[in-house]
Amino acid sequence: MPQRFTPKMFCWLTAAALPCAGVVALRAAADEPVKEPVGIVEGESISVQGPMSVSVIDGKVKTVLRSGGELRVKSGRATIDLVEGGKIAVCGPAHLSVLKSAGALTVALDSGTIHSYVDQEPFLTIYTALLQAKPLAIGGAPQETLVSLEANGGLSVRAIGGAVRIEQQLNGQSIVVPQSGDVFLSNGQLTGMKAGGGHGSCELGELKFQPPPPQVSVPATAEEVKQRHLADTKPNLPNARPNSSSDEGPIYQVFLPPMRFDANLKVQQAPDPNLIVLVRRVRVRPTLIFEGRVEGDALIAESRPAAPVTAASKPNPALGTAAGVPATNPTVADRVRTLWKRMWGPKS
Repeated sequence: MPQRFTPKMFCWLTAAALPCAGVVALRAAADEPVKEPVGIVEGESISVQGPMSVSVIDGKVKTVLRSGGELRVKSGRATIDLVEGGKIAVCGPAHLSVLKSAGALTVALDSGTIHSYVDQEPFLTIYTALLQAKPLAIGGAPQETLVSLEANGGLSVRAIGGAVRIEQQLNGQSIVVPQSGDVFLSNGQLTGMKAGGGHGSCELGELKFQPPPPQVSVPATAEEVKQRHLADTKPNLPNARPNSSSDEGPIYQVFLPPMRFDANLKVQQAPDPNLIVLVRRVRVRPTLIFEGRVEGDALIAESRPAAPVTAASKPNPALGTAAGVPATNPTVADRVRTLWKRMWGPKS
């Protein structure tokens, strides 16, 4: 005879299935990866849905918004202090969702106004139904952007710090709003862009920068102490001759004409080489360089009395004249006369 299904049997089956369901739920929760934290969210009239966590900071309970979470601001203003040190202010009524992956933060804005400030990271992109706005850094400076989405679909973008690239998601057309620029787009079209005129406002508030990591001091080793001691005891002598090899070589300068860009040309014209000026600067080195000094005692000349003049040392005018006059070749008559005087002259 077949056994009938009674309420008592149903209770036993339900009691046996509950532990199995709990084990399956715990295993599924353990296998789910932990979402990346976006930042600490604060506000008076807000609601957070999706991945989130709660932490105690400075004795206060804080709500940490994670990737995949949604934030709804019913009224007033809410702030998201990013973990990288930046900040996003949301002015209500507003609704948005966030997604973070590999240092890139995506904010899907359904309504409201957001005012973002990002220094270097994360790379922020703001999406609407038809447009996306991506802040661009200029010279490594912080990026500060205000985006307001109105109820009728109008989008206001203001580039406070850096530039903003706005792209149409359907046709890929894009424009760049320069720094301090303010534009207003209606119906998600870039063709009808006009001056923003201050549409939308949201105060950013005070920024909370991340403190620098603490520096851990370690004791110096014996080798470092020895090297420092040798450096302190070594006399600091000036160089005898400064090393001037760095500025002795020639210096070349190239002066180019102003660069030109024509958007109507596919291939830009090359600059005229006749307008390029090459300047070569050199320093003339002297032919002889003497550097040094003379050391030692100075020599003093000894003073002596003048020697007396004797008769032998008196000058003979005749000799001086004879000596001063160059000798001439004697003639034949002079030779005969000299021989005659030697033979017949008086003898002593």
